[in-house]
Amino acid sequence: MKRILVLCTGNSCRSQIAHGYLQHFAGDRAEVYSAGIETHGVNPKAIQVMAEDHIDISKHTSNNVDEYTDIPFDYVITVCDNAKENCPYFPTTAERFHFNFPDPAKAKGTNDEIMNEFRRVREMIKTYSFDFVQAHLK
Repeated sequence: MKRILVLCTGNSCRSQIAHGYLQHFAGDRAEVYSAGIETHGVNPKAIQVMAEDHIDISKHTSNNVDEYTDIPFDYVITVCDNAKENCPYFPTTAERFHFNFPDPAKAKGTNDEIMNEFRRVREMIKTYSFDFVQAHLK
C-alpha cells in the first residue's frame, strides 16, 4: 500500500479536498494524509462542497506537517505554491508533485459566488486526484 501526503498552507481547503478525493479514488491502494505548514482548521465550505459530491470530510482534522516526519511516504503532493516554497525541511525519499490550485477561501462576493468558486476548485482537484491515482496507483 502506498502512502500519500498532501501539503498546503493551512490544511483547511485544497489539501482537505485532495485528501478526500485521493482516498476515494485510491480505495485500499493508498493511505492518504494531509497537512499544512500551519493549521487553520477544516473550512466548513470545503466540507459542504465535498458533501455535495457525496464525500464526507467532516471528520478530517487540520494537521501540521511536523506530525508526519516519521511516516515513510511514497508521494508528497503540494497543492499551493506557498507550501512548496515554504515547507520546512521534510526528510523523505518520496516522489514529489506540485499543482498550484487557486485558494477558494480567498473568494469574494456573495455567498453563492463564493460557493461557486469552491465548486470550481473542487472540480479541478477532483480531476487532478483521479488522474494521479490512474497514473501512480495501478
